[in-house]
Amino acid sequence: MTYFRNNIERMSGYTPGEQPKDGIYIKLNTNENPYPPSSKVLNSIKEAVNDSLRLYPDPIVTQARIKIAGILGTKPERVMAGNGSDDLLSIIIRSFAGPGDKVVFPYPSYMLYKTLAELQDATACAADFTEDYSLPQDFIVKGAKVTFIANPNSPSGTLIPSNEISKIASKINGVLVIDEAYADFADDNCLHLVEKHDNILVLRTLSKSYSLAGIRLGFCIAQEPLIQGMMKVKDSYNVDRLSIAAVVATLDDQKSMKAHVEKIKSTRQYLTKSLEDMGFFVYPSQTNFVLARCMKGISAQKLYLALKSRKILVRYFNLRRLDDCLRITIGTKEEIDTLLKNLKELVGNKT
Repeated sequence: MTYFRNNIERMSGYTPGEQPKDGIYIKLNTNENPYPPSSKVLNSIKEAVNDSLRLYPDPIVTQARIKIAGILGTKPERVMAGNGSDDLLSIIIRSFAGPGDKVVFPYPSYMLYKTLAELQDATACAADFTEDYSLPQDFIVKGAKVTFIANPNSPSGTLIPSNEISKIASKINGVLVIDEAYADFADDNCLHLVEKHDNILVLRTLSKSYSLAGIRLGFCIAQEPLIQGMMKVKDSYNVDRLSIAAVVATLDDQKSMKAHVEKIKSTRQYLTKSLEDMGFFVYPSQTNFVLARCMKGISAQKLYLALKSRKILVRYFNLRRLDDCLRITIGTKEEIDTLLKNLKELVGNKT
């Protein structure tokens, strides 16, 4: 006997990247930033740890929305904050899709989209990317309530030009969600499309470029009617006082963030060339990670396990189109050198 709804009983759920509980690892599997957050953030959080913690936070996160709008050149009324961008993805799916409704996303991409559709008992419509990770011709699904595009995409790291995204927004009837978790590492973004299209929602996060994965703060940019509607759906107090203090402080220190982003982009170029020199195929990345396809005769799964035994974690997906690949987060130059040294030894041994 089960007490769960049928759709919950059927689904497998989303599996996050491994977080080791013992030992010291070089951790290149969950796309965290290898550099510390701004010192302004740490000081701000310390100052926020006071008697005010007995009080609920601002339910609509006014101070952070004003700060985000100022940085991005938009209006606070077009900003919504959440407990990480995953919280906002959940709010979006609950706002626009119900049982039987079509939810579209490319494959392979962020697998949480499928999980969220299943939670709503909606119909998940996965459209295979082309071999070069362009969107397929049949990507637009008639009647879809929600269409997700991670841009840049995870796990491929590839980018779809914003002019192509704009064309898609013009052709669909439902909302188009552009998940830009890695936008600060990319050469293009879709923020300017919010002004043009009333069905576009752009998501950003502090987890990647701002080194705040542990804070859980994301935000959505969309035209006012969409933001106002989603405010009805969110939890009453979905962003806590410490996170609000953190976002205001970190956005005040753009210099620190941009310096770390440039380091990561430089290391990304170095890692890509080094992997290609070894014989891997590396997809062109606009993120803080690369997806590397193993050469013939090399098992990606065995290579992942061999690296893990050496206290180096990368991401392996036992999924169609990904089971011959490793996704590698861009760490520090020293961490990447250690990874490359071990890969050369293992590939040389035909792991």
